[in-house]
Amino acid sequence: MPRMDMRRLVGLNFARLRKDKGFTQERFAETSGFTQQYVSDLERGRRNPTVVTLFHLASALGVTPADLVAEVDPSETD
Repeated sequence: MPRMDMRRLVGLNFARLRKDKGFTQERFAETSGFTQQYVSDLERGRRNPTVVTLFHLASALGVTPADLVAEVDPSETD
């Protein structure tokens, strides 16, 4: 099985976790200090967040950075 691109993986995990926590992109942006555009780009795999950014994103969601980079079941994507 081919490995998923890390940017796409982080984006998928972030979007799932954000929704699980009840945040819209806009609300997450308002409360976290990230812009809505950054959140949108991140979820589409267009951003390559630094390790520090992963920690900030995880903290804002109340999860661990490992949750953002965890492998996902391909059947759960798209």
